[in-house]
Amino acid sequence: MSDSAPTGPHRFDLDGWISLAPFERMLNIEITEAADGHATLKMPFLVDLAQGAGLMHGGALVSLADTAVAIAIKTLLPPLSHFATISLHSKFLLPVKRGVVTANAHIVERSGRIFKGQSTVRDDQNRAVMEFTCEFKIAASTRSSGL
Repeated sequence: MSDSAPTGPHRFDLDGWISLAPFERMLNIEITEAADGHATLKMPFLVDLAQGAGLMHGGALVSLADTAVAIAIKTLLPPLSHFATISLHSKFLLPVKRGVVTANAHIVERSGRIFKGQSTVRDDQNRAVMEFTCEFKIAASTRSSGL
């Protein structure tokens, strides 16, 4: 890293409300479905996502699952709402050695400004490789009927 590289804050425009941020695009994540508090996202296992033993890095899987829940939340909020992950738990079930992984996420509970979500990540053989739960908090300044 160069000392002259900008370290933020960074400003950028999203392609739309239901779209991916730069980090998610860097991971080659793709939104395949997003509606009514559910989302399905896919991510290929490229060499840049490998850990030292050649398996898909757990952080990449967590990023996919977390992003899937975030996209599911976006289907329930008005554009420009601000929210962030405040807690998460992942349980790794099987290693990923190749192929494309898919995260299926849904919102399981909404209480005030807190959304609870779940995601299951599956490999290209449809085997569950990770179970994921999380909580997001909507910023107090977000205005929406029902929040």
